[in-house]
Amino acid sequence: MEFVDYPDRDLLMLSLADRIASDLGAALRRNERASLCVPGGTTPGPVFDTLSGVALDWDRVDVLLNDERWVPEDHPRSNTAMLRQRLFQNHAAAAHLIPLHADAPAPEAALDALAEGVRACLPLTVALVGMGADMHTASLFPGADNLTAALAADAPPLMAMRAPGAPEPRITLTAPALRGAMHLHVLITGAEKRAALERARSLPPAEAPIAALLADATVHWAE
Repeated sequence: MEFVDYPDRDLLMLSLADRIASDLGAALRRNERASLCVPGGTTPGPVFDTLSGVALDWDRVDVLLNDERWVPEDHPRSNTAMLRQRLFQNHAAAAHLIPLHADAPAPEAALDALAEGVRACLPLTVALVGMGADMHTASLFPGADNLTAALAADAPPLMAMRAPGAPEPRITLTAPALRGAMHLHVLITGAEKRAALERARSLPPAEAPIAALLADATVHWAE
């Protein structure tokens, strides 16, 4: 694991956006397409704002979320809606969204169709993930119903997930799909999450799911 400590959050967000743009640009010079897998939530918003203004061949970039809540896009908790508002702007409006939601009552009903789009992006070029204070990442939560299967080396790339405290079902990329990215970045901020990260390094992934990704990751942190 590589750990990068930034003096403030603004520099973290700008530097991380530059690092991701560089990773994508290098991949596009070698390959026809590249893929970018990103988290939901509010923390990565400034990274997306900066990335959206970078002049890349975005029409050759497939973008997908680490995970999605099983809610329609017009729901206030939709990660897809946030992604459209923050990343799919300016130059990045030309990128191709790989959906993680469909018009179905539960994620299991659409899982096979959605997984086809995800498989076409593997191995991921760049994966950016976050981490909660409970040491979850994507929708790999401690105590989740399918966590053991999602951590397994032979896990399919996409699984449905339900967890205590999560108000709706989720759909998530699994540990091997995220871990297999050519460039894996973890974004965390604040003392609480740094302490959680340190705890995770000595715990099994069943208790601290982020631990399944750390060996090959670059962690970006600011107070």
